[in-house]
This record gives sequence, C-alpha cells and structure tokens, in this order.
Amino acid sequence: MFTHSKKTILIVEDDAVLLKVLAEKVTSAGFNVITSNDGEKGLATARTEHPDLILLDIILPIMDGITMMHTLRKENDWGKMVPIILLTNLAGDDDKIVKAIAEDEPSYYLVKSNTGLDAVIEKIQAILGA
Repeated sequence: MFTHSKKTILIVEDDAVLLKVLAEKVTSAGFNVITSNDGEKGLATARTEHPDLILLDIILPIMDGITMMHTLRKENDWGKMVPIILLTNLAGDDDKIVKAIAEDEPSYYLVKSNTGLDAVIEKIQAILGA
C-alpha cells in the first residue's frame, strides 16, 4: 500500500453512512482523516487543522458547502489555496456549482451518483500528487 506522508483529508458530509464509508476508504488509501457533519463545524475544523485537502458536500445543515468554501477562500493564504473537492447530488452543469468552481480555485466537483469510491481516491491522489 502506498503511504502518504501524513496527508490529512477533511471530509464534510451530513449523510452518516456516506461519511463513514468515505472515511474508511480514504483511511485505507493511507491518508489521515478528519470528519465533520455540518458546514459550520467543518469550517471550524478546517481553520484549526489545516488539512491538505477538503472533501466537501454542498448540501449541508447550518452552513452549506459553497458558503463554507467561499468563507475559507477569503480568510488567508492557506484558505485560498487548499484544494477542495465538492461532492454533490446536483448535476455538474448546475450554474451555482460552475460559478463556485470558477471563483474558488483550486476546487473540483464530483457527482456522488456518478462517482465510485475508487474514483474519489484517484482524484485525491491526482490533486495531491500522491
């Protein structure tokens, strides 16, 4: 198994089953994992832990993923540059997603229903150069 020198992934997802499955898959790929189940807690965790990459659901309680991403991008150099993969059930051509990605690079999106767990890991590895 390929090990990553302490690369940490923050997963912000409100679906408890999906969060557990994602966390297990990302951990088994050799990454450290931190989780959160709403955007406000995810933002607080990102601010304190400074993960290497954030997997971020768009539809979240308390604060949605797009708002969380915009807030991070405005705060500091780390927040501007941390790679974010938006996880969504919305279609990839949704104007809100396209606009958010264009404004808040480096960001990417994966449509949950069209993306398997292996593809998520491959995207993380590609972004982090792992």
